Amino acid sequence: MDNLAEHISSHGRALLNRRDFLRQSGMAMGGIGLTQLLAQDGLLASDNLTVSGKTPIRPQIDPNNPYTPRASHFPAAAKQVLVIYCPGAVSHVDTFDYKPELTRFHGKKPPGIPQVTFEGPTGNIAKPFWDFRPRGKSGKMVSDLLPHLGGMVDDFSFFHSLNTQTSAHPQGENFFNTGFTMEGFPSFGGWVTYALGTENQELPAFVAINDPRGMARSGKNNFGNGFLPAAYQGTDFNAKNPPSNLARPNRYSPTDDKRTVDLLNRLNSKHLEGYPDDADLAGRIASYELAGKMQVSVPDVMGLSHEPESIHKEYGTDSGSNTKREYAKNCILARRLVEKGVRVVQLFNGSDPSGGNGITNWDSHNEILKTHAMQAEIMDQPTAALIHDLKRRGLLDQTLVVWCTEFGRMPFLQANGTGRDHNPDAFTCFLAGAGVKKGFSYGESDEFGFKAAVDPTSVYDFNATVLRLLGLDHERLTYYHNGLERRLTNVHGQVVKEVMA
Repeated sequence: MDNLAEHISSHGRALLNRRDFLRQSGMAMGGIGLTQLLAQDGLLASDNLTVSGKTPIRPQIDPNNPYTPRASHFPAAAKQVLVIYCPGAVSHVDTFDYKPELTRFHGKKPPGIPQVTFEGPTGNIAKPFWDFRPRGKSGKMVSDLLPHLGGMVDDFSFFHSLNTQTSAHPQGENFFNTGFTMEGFPSFGGWVTYALGTENQELPAFVAINDPRGMARSGKNNFGNGFLPAAYQGTDFNAKNPPSNLARPNRYSPTDDKRTVDLLNRLNSKHLEGYPDDADLAGRIASYELAGKMQVSVPDVMGLSHEPESIHKEYGTDSGSNTKREYAKNCILARRLVEKGVRVVQLFNGSDPSGGNGITNWDSHNEILKTHAMQAEIMDQPTAALIHDLKRRGLLDQTLVVWCTEFGRMPFLQANGTGRDHNPDAFTCFLAGAGVKKGFSYGESDEFGFKAAVDPTSVYDFNATVLRLLGLDHERLTYYHNGLERRLTNVHGQVVKEVMA
């Protein structure tokens, strides 16, 4: 007969010895007693806490229906968000941040200005390349570079003391859109759709509308899911390039197509029954089902030709450069997506297929008078028309608009005498719509627009505020990853309550 002890682990064999059995049993009973005593005194570790000492709020997600709408943490007016992102770094001192001292010191080099910045030696202070004038009832000073957006300042809340951690474009885009300079972290839109799902089950929860010229420097990282489930990455398409592979082949009739989809749904459901806890499988099936629904919904939302001529004229699809006309169509598409209930729409104004440098985006190291004017001609009228159209249709009552860029530009010229270098220490962005004060400005940069001076506001603070306006607690919206409770704002961020209506 076999010796059964040979088939037992060393730990198991130790328990066959009476003395070891009693010793280990005694230690186990003592541990149970100690655990109870510690629990009575509240000294046991609880569930994972955030760095703020708060309990995480993780959405209850059905893997079979990852986009089901979910309640926000707080009551909030904003149910959707439209992010208008301008890659390349818009010059705040030439657009929204009026600094009379630049005119006074034009051509001079006051003390305190660094000798070298991101791209090399610095030149002298340069006054704004466009005149500023008061706009709206609030009298907000905005330059002539953006007359259409300038005419809407009474609807905006400006952040004038923003600062960031990097002066490089890829890292700057990552930091603004994901909260980290490195790649691999979830985007803002990914966090929002993870938390809230979406009301419209026929379209993606998160759509990224890339510039007609291509993607920004950090590409899909700007709208990626990072370590969140893949369902929460942005779906990228624009007015010129609709989603791929949705068209039904001509050799199939609509009836054949429907029967095929119905058969696949039955097969998928049957397969899923055998793997009820496989979230990845359920997520893939959900994405395929959404793709099937998009075969009907996308052609409808992409039908810009159905818009009246007055809308096309207002947005500017019939005037200016070809890029401006295509961007204007993207703006109409953004409005239609918001109108359909898409939770997050991210609209890009600028790309970076070959370095940008003012030609494909706002990165104006040379000839800023020419290059910023080129970008403004593309961005100003369509963007203002988009915001005005949302307001006219009552959509701003539930939509938060975020206009942003990764950092600002220097108040002095580069050594070439025609461009402004990167400025991570002061820049301007604005909010509009649901839950936001109108005609309001928060914070100030210094007299030259060089550094944030009054109420300095980090990108963490900005993102925390945007999440709060959507009813989300940035300290408790987390995802457990690699032993850490990760969040959009890392371990930082304070909500700027002053801009909240």
